[in-house]
Amino acid sequence: MPSAWNGDILYPRPLDARIVSKERIKPMSTQNFAIDGACVLITGGTGSFGRKMAAKLLAGTKIRRLVIYSRDELKQFEMSGDSRYQDSRIRFFIGDVRDRDRLARAFDGVDYVIHAAALKQVPAAEYNPFEAVKTNVLGAQNVIDCAIDKGVKRVVALSTDKAANPVNLYGATKLCSDKLFVAGNVYAGWKPTRFAAVRYGNVVGSRGSVVPFFLRKRREGVLPITDERMTRFWITLEQGIEFVLDCLGAMGGGEIFVPKIPSMRITDLADAIGPGCRREIVGIRSGEKLHEVMVPEDDARNTVELRDRFVICPQFEFERKKDWSSVGSPCGDGFRYSSDKNTEWLSAEGLLGIIAKLDLPEAEEFARERGLL
Repeated sequence: MPSAWNGDILYPRPLDARIVSKERIKPMSTQNFAIDGACVLITGGTGSFGRKMAAKLLAGTKIRRLVIYSRDELKQFEMSGDSRYQDSRIRFFIGDVRDRDRLARAFDGVDYVIHAAALKQVPAAEYNPFEAVKTNVLGAQNVIDCAIDKGVKRVVALSTDKAANPVNLYGATKLCSDKLFVAGNVYAGWKPTRFAAVRYGNVVGSRGSVVPFFLRKRREGVLPITDERMTRFWITLEQGIEFVLDCLGAMGGGEIFVPKIPSMRITDLADAIGPGCRREIVGIRSGEKLHEVMVPEDDARNTVELRDRFVICPQFEFERKKDWSSVGSPCGDGFRYSSDKNTEWLSAEGLLGIIAKLDLPEAEEFARERGLL
């Protein structure tokens, strides 16, 4: 099937209040979905994803109200001072997804929830496992319960490639979270609330990403490489946001959506950012994989392939709210969508084009030096 990627460089799809393009997924219906005039709440709304999503919604739609829900008052203060968020439709709620009562209050009058709050750092989750469970698992349960009780129409939860065949606690908590959101559709009973999840790979330029790390380390002439065989899926923040909005409109309930995105070898990434730099092999870290998987073999029998994505459907018939087999091709037993077996690869030129657009001081400096601006 044709890829969602235009050559080597990721291209953003235009934001549309209808969210789902009839040309792309023609049989899908969005007649019960209208974001204009709605109230949207983003948990973890002051993070990289939340800020970019908020800017998109305020600038590109006619939503009635946008609620930023997070526990960091300083980030909320800084965000409120940014001209992109000085809009009469935005509200800032200090709260934690662990706090069910506060979450329930925030969900009053909300139509759609984008659940981005999580503890994401692998080493931190291993060292503080109970805290990771409280936020990523019990927090997910609180979001589900409050959404049902408050009559929220749809909830999309952000997952991660580390939730597929997890080898670390962070991935395990996100797999548990995914399972909870799938089961939430049954738990909702006769109520109209529907839940789905979106799973994608590494975000270029996000906090903790190897890209800004390499951009800083290249000055030293040495780039640490964990393993030269390593590959990763890559997506831009803009692409991730557009995909989440797409899935919010397309979901029937119970799906895990996986975008078709390119892979890149860590060695190619290092050569693109620091040509001439010496590689220092430091060894694979605890809780890390050589290659990431987004559709494991055991999920393939319940997965449907569309033009630009895979849809992992619930295992049990009673959890399924929408028939995806009529609009896509079943993947079948033995299929596996992994970063090392991908058919789409991000080239050095494509990566440089993405870095040139990143909103990072080190990226801007790099782009000017390389004549990319």
